[in-house]
Amino acid sequence: MPKNATAKIIPETRLDSARRLARATKAVKLAPAKTASAPAAYPTVENKTDYFVERNGVKFAGMHLILELWQATRLDDPKFIAETLERAAKAASATVLHTHMHHFSPNGGVSGVVVLAESHISIHTWPERNYAALDIFMCGKCDAYLAVPILREAFGAGSVQLSELKRGLIP
Repeated sequence: MPKNATAKIIPETRLDSARRLARATKAVKLAPAKTASAPAAYPTVENKTDYFVERNGVKFAGMHLILELWQATRLDDPKFIAETLERAAKAASATVLHTHMHHFSPNGGVSGVVVLAESHISIHTWPERNYAALDIFMCGKCDAYLAVPILREAFGAGSVQLSELKRGLIP
């Protein structure tokens, strides 16, 4: 991103928390489910809790923030990145299950993920461009927006671009 470009400002309003998609963290084999009366495109299982949320007449699974940090620093330090992503997850009231970082070379970028009970935060960095691409996907009572200032400050980003996507949007 050119230095004279303006960044999209982080929205001042935050969306309400989304409900958790699933509470189990281990894969389980399920028997074929019986479906309740619902359109074929949106099958439901009888007697199961629906963790989708409805806000302003819109029903969806969770909030996915796409965050781009420019003029960022410390993008080649996997330990610092892991600690920062975990701190951001905790600030959003998420539960950290597992963290994995991969450093491509002593001076190269880092790709990593923090797996959450409520979804994930992932990062890919290009230190040579002072750029980091992050995905923050959360459901449940987490507030993904609370992770953004932690990330912006920790990486010293001079410019931030933020996009929002409601995942599992039901028309």
